[in-house]
Amino acid sequence: MAIPRSENPDFLNDFLTHLSVVKGLANSTVNVYYQDIRQFLRFLKLDRAGTPEITPELLSAVSIRDVTIEDVRRVSLGDIHHFYGFVASECHNKDKIRSRKASSLRGFFHYLTTQAHLLEHNPTENLELSSPKRALPKYLNLNESLEMLEVLTERSDKKTHLRDYCILTLFLNCGIRLGELVGLNLSSLDLSEKRMRVLGKGSKERIVFLNPACMSALHEYLFERMNIETDDNALFLSNMNKRISRRRVQQIVENTLKAAGLDGRGLSTHKLRHTAATLMYQYGHVDVLTLKAILGHENISTTEIYTHLSDTSVQEAMDHSPLAGVRRKK
Repeated sequence: MAIPRSENPDFLNDFLTHLSVVKGLANSTVNVYYQDIRQFLRFLKLDRAGTPEITPELLSAVSIRDVTIEDVRRVSLGDIHHFYGFVASECHNKDKIRSRKASSLRGFFHYLTTQAHLLEHNPTENLELSSPKRALPKYLNLNESLEMLEVLTERSDKKTHLRDYCILTLFLNCGIRLGELVGLNLSSLDLSEKRMRVLGKGSKERIVFLNPACMSALHEYLFERMNIETDDNALFLSNMNKRISRRRVQQIVENTLKAAGLDGRGLSTHKLRHTAATLMYQYGHVDVLTLKAILGHENISTTEIYTHLSDTSVQEAMDHSPLAGVRRKK
């Protein structure tokens, strides 16, 4: 979604420019910051006006163009706590979303205080929110992953089956993100070296190596792709011969999960990334630092979640031992 800058106060647009130009964040990340801050400024405006009952529907119609830097200077920690009470009770935001919004506001007020020098006091300095509980990610086991690929193999009569099979193969073997896959170009590939360049979070580029399954799927798909007349350099094309959309890729994954009888479990394209990482850790004999580099994680703590998944699998294997229920006869 394009950010409607003409509807924003100048100080907000300057912050968004700072995020994209100075910090080099991806457009999708900047958009998330924008939505979080816009929601806060909308709430602030209604709250300051003494609106008796603020609802998400009412909030969505509020203009923030006339919010001034003076309004922001008067923001207190109590205003921010009031906002978080609203998003928790009225918007039903979970801990993870509230934590993200806290990060957005911290970044916003830090910029206004230390970079733009528009504020003397940062109201988020003493903001304390409970850390979201870190749940183990959902993923497919090895047999379920094979079932997904088998479904696409059986659909060889479908016009796009080589494209769809290649997409699933890259997800399950490389652990790339949805945005990284959609952003792949023909020039991203170096098949002679069996690798490709992907553009990850924060516009950070990394090299992903291609195993035999990926090489085979790419060779088959590229034979078809190179015969398509288009000016688009995208690796994966839609039926209109334009770069495939994020939503179309999500639909391919959803339809394949359903055909494999794996729907209804909250699985998604991002869960295929979890699947690839989990299978690499469980079967690939890779250490956490290697897995961190493959996935493009910034912090090792993000990668360590897969060691916990492995521990869970070991526990389940122990519990399902045929001797697990044997007790000494008294």
